Amino acid sequence: MSKPPLVIVFGGQRVTSESSLYASAYRLGQRLAQAGYMVGSGGYQGTMEAVSRGAAEAGGHVVGYTCDIFTQVTPNPWLTEERPTPTLTARIERMAREGDAFIALHGGIGTLAEITVVWNLLLLDTLGPKPFLLVGPEWQRVIAAFREHTQMGSSAFTLVTLVPTVDLALAYLVERIPPR
Repeated sequence: MSKPPLVIVFGGQRVTSESSLYASAYRLGQRLAQAGYMVGSGGYQGTMEAVSRGAAEAGGHVVGYTCDIFTQVTPNPWLTEERPTPTLTARIERMAREGDAFIALHGGIGTLAEITVVWNLLLLDTLGPKPFLLVGPEWQRVIAAFREHTQMGSSAFTLVTLVPTVDLALAYLVERIPPR
């Protein structure tokens, strides 16, 4: 029996449990687990905690990619499995290699680093074709800035899918990589 697809979710650490961003990430984790996906994230607080908690409370398998550099932070309690890495770059590369799909929610510089590395690896075709979703209205402005202020070619933009809500992100995934 094969493992279910692993969906890696990127998002901000500063998201508080009272925020709508936390609720949205929680709902995403819950819906992914209910649909039969494994859920992975950086494994710490904020969005990572919310998506992990949602998936865990729905009975899903939750993977946290932790990093030795974060000595002052502990992984969130919702992880089923911890996959430690020595460095930030090793962490992102491992998530990229092991993930079957990627979803980025609202985040900060860490989220931006994660999506740009994954995006570049997809462009270089080292990962094979995998869904790469940016969820929420803020990503439209980020992509517009990339188009205007970088030398990125049009082929790079065909690799990313902008999705307004987590519910539509799930529908997109189910259509492209059905859970096993």
